[in-house]
Amino acid sequence: MNQTKPLKVIVSGGGTGGHIFPAIAIANAIERQHPNTEFLFVGAKGKMEMTKVPEAGYNIEGLWISGLQRKLTVNNLSFPFKVLSSLWNARKILKRFKPDLAVGVGGYASGPMIKVAAWGNVPTVIQEQNSFPGLANKLLANSVDKICVVYEGMEKHFPKEKIIITGSPIRDLIVNASFDKAEGLKHFGLSPDKKVVFVTGGSLGARGINNGIKACLETFRKHNIQLIWQTGSFYIEEMKKVVQADDKDIHPMAFVKRMDLAYAAADLIISRAGGTISELRVVGKPVILMPSPNVTEDHQTYNAMSLVKKNAAILIKDKDAPNTLASTIIDLFNNPQQCQELSTNIKKMQITDAADKIAKEALALVK
Repeated sequence: MNQTKPLKVIVSGGGTGGHIFPAIAIANAIERQHPNTEFLFVGAKGKMEMTKVPEAGYNIEGLWISGLQRKLTVNNLSFPFKVLSSLWNARKILKRFKPDLAVGVGGYASGPMIKVAAWGNVPTVIQEQNSFPGLANKLLANSVDKICVVYEGMEKHFPKEKIIITGSPIRDLIVNASFDKAEGLKHFGLSPDKKVVFVTGGSLGARGINNGIKACLETFRKHNIQLIWQTGSFYIEEMKKVVQADDKDIHPMAFVKRMDLAYAAADLIISRAGGTISELRVVGKPVILMPSPNVTEDHQTYNAMSLVKKNAAILIKDKDAPNTLASTIIDLFNNPQQCQELSTNIKKMQITDAADKIAKEALALVK
């Protein structure tokens, strides 16, 4: 490929940080390998990619699209019209931007945009970070040129000849982090003499995790445990109400911008089991995974079990968390050897060059 020729790349997808941050990491990797590149991100109107992508320095356009709900709603009734509208607008974007390459990362917008790109004979790559693919990637599988995955056995869902195991891209903020504990503690105003739990239910939040943590607060107070609690934007006001005026060690916040410093400060991390797993492998701290029960084919449980089977994480279900999460945390803190084993084993599974691998595979398609 001619490195001096300007390259035009569409990156499409989003909905949650689990899609957005890998998308940005892939774009950064493509730019490293082909510096003369013009990017256009295509997301879903009203979703967080419309703010997070410009913050990362990339242009983005939005399509009128959303996912199907599990029950009959007004949104479901409007879904066919949204699909038609998105396909039409994606086609207009394609004709105007004239991309040399299109990359999809999953999420609502990637379906119509990558489908239209494939119809237009643009080289196409999708990235699937879970053990069971989402609807958009399922529908795109037969149309695209390459499918980059994290887990083995994905030929159950995708054409075998298109699959490449690359791992899941990790944002540069985490790949390049020093994970200096003292810096993390200072940033969040925490004491070096007390244990720190960092809780993340994702950028939007997770009710199951938040309910589990609410049940832990009395135990945290009793044992002088400090808490960095990313509640998610949906739940921040509700969770603030359960924090007492004298709770100086409990820190609820809607969103943690400096995830690298939160990871650094933590002695233990509690998380969902989606794309964040790839970051947790790099961080190398003891982890309790609480898979979302509201995802396709219960894929987060399968994601989590890939670590649990290697003694690299502990799994607790949402329904069990109010009764078992607090005691599990205390047991871990009382067992330094188990904590060390969990840390060592999860770090053995890290992949830090996934974005570069995906970028290389994508660029190889460009004539």
